[in-house]
Amino acid sequence: MFADPVKNLNQFAIEEDMVVADLGAGTGFYTIAVAPLVPKGKVYAVEVIADFLTTIRNKLKDAHLSNVECILGNVEKINGTKLGSGIIDRVIASNVLFQIEDKSQFTDEIKRILKPAGKVLLIDWSDESPLGPKTEHVVTEKRAREIFEKKEFIFEREIDAGEHHYGIIFRKINE
Repeated sequence: MFADPVKNLNQFAIEEDMVVADLGAGTGFYTIAVAPLVPKGKVYAVEVIADFLTTIRNKLKDAHLSNVECILGNVEKINGTKLGSGIIDRVIASNVLFQIEDKSQFTDEIKRILKPAGKVLLIDWSDESPLGPKTEHVVTEKRAREIFEKKEFIFEREIDAGEHHYGIIFRKINE
């Protein structure tokens, strides 16, 4: 039912010294999966719900992972992630686009925090399912591409993100 984070991250060319931001980290599905992939790097788990960050911290402690910083932040606002400009190599945004009201500010914030040529792994629901959004809230793959390309992200490729999800990798234009 859910996308497999390890499988999806293996399609995202993450190197061991990279700095990764998991935006809308939820309870840490991708945060916990990506942290071991960047042992010389860092992961920022940005989430708007404080209780979810507590859950992530507990999972990190259980997994003996120390390269993650949890941030209470709003991914829909410029500077809402509380991350510096141009410091992130890879952004993961999984199952959040359908929930975002201001998609323009969301993509602007991603663009702000990414390094030149940094990449975004966007994974979202492709259809209505028992655990996903209602049909009227699904952001289609075509619409997702339009949202990011309008902000001058370059479509790089699609990934196989599972039965009820699509996956797209975008690259920030070198500035």
